[in-house]
Amino acid sequence: MGEAPAFFVDHLENGHHTNGFGVKSEDRDTSVQIGDRSYVIGGSHEGNPLFLGVQIHDKTTNKWSSPTVLGTGPKPCKGYSAIVLKHGRILVIKKGSASDDSIWFLEVDSPFVREQRKLLGKEVVAWSKGVRGNAEKPIVISGPSGVGKGTLIAMLMKEFPSMFGFSVSHTTRSPRFMEKNGVHYHFADKTVMEKEINDGKFLEFASVHGNLYGTSIESVEVVTDSGKRCILDIDVQGARSVKSSSLDAIFIFVCPPSMKELEDRLRARGTETEEQIQKRLRNAEAEIKAGKSSGIFEHILYNDNLEECYKNLKNLLGINDDAPVNGVEVEGINLPKEHTVTKIEDKIMIQETGEATKNNMIVLDLASINGGAPGRTRGIVLDTVKSS
Repeated sequence: MGEAPAFFVDHLENGHHTNGFGVKSEDRDTSVQIGDRSYVIGGSHEGNPLFLGVQIHDKTTNKWSSPTVLGTGPKPCKGYSAIVLKHGRILVIKKGSASDDSIWFLEVDSPFVREQRKLLGKEVVAWSKGVRGNAEKPIVISGPSGVGKGTLIAMLMKEFPSMFGFSVSHTTRSPRFMEKNGVHYHFADKTVMEKEINDGKFLEFASVHGNLYGTSIESVEVVTDSGKRCILDIDVQGARSVKSSSLDAIFIFVCPPSMKELEDRLRARGTETEEQIQKRLRNAEAEIKAGKSSGIFEHILYNDNLEECYKNLKNLLGINDDAPVNGVEVEGINLPKEHTVTKIEDKIMIQETGEATKNNMIVLDLASINGGAPGRTRGIVLDTVKSS
């Protein structure tokens, strides 16, 4: 039997403070009332014990519905506190959870959810994990084969190994010799990956020779959570998908100085037949045209001189050669296992309770939060004070 949240505040927007009004808890379930709808948070999602479930009850029709749940949600636990926020969000605080799994946001009527509801034609909600601190934007680098973008990325990784990282892509093909799951790829079942694509968990994907390849939102966020800046090396089609997603990234396109120079580089490799070279050149010409005219890329780099191009890339990323570069600090949130929750303006007060209490209060300042579903909600400011 789960522990019921002891104190709730609902309807932040109108500043109306209540004690239990609009929020109810039955066993493990927490019910949040917003207008004519109740959002019941608890149990498992579609029978999966690894994901917290969400149900919607519409008071006007007296009907229940199971919404499509986007993003990677929290695991069930013994109890929750829930607070209605502005912009169609519900703050969910898990009791007795690890610091990196305690603060979550459920978007029920945010701009992202409304857009997805319109696209999918059905009820949608979306989860994001709450994280202290901010992070540098991920970097999307595109360009035709042979342009040298892989070399540029390798130079960044070598010079700043603690600053940059790659997301591990998903694929439905079988592992090759010496390939390890979670290292070279996340090797996925095709049915599972197709469902996760439909659930909005992928930034971009493509079908190649009957196999799916893609970049999940979670794989990018995991790199950022580790304190590194994620680099995505993808084609223009993939970049277009990322651009239309909720991920706030920097988009860079690398061009050759000329098609003649690109052809010389491809031939110098000595790894492809004439037919393959001609195919790559045709694809490169189309890729360059799309890269320049698509409006996706904020920055165009010309790789006519590798060292100069690398210097320009670092300048775009705000890297100063004279100063050491450190990874960003992204932290979990340590909360007491037993607590009550109140709210004043944009601050959430979490009061420690129980026999061993030190009379401490955790203050979550939500004034600077950014990002959101289906990835992370960052920028939470946390402080510990003595409660009066």
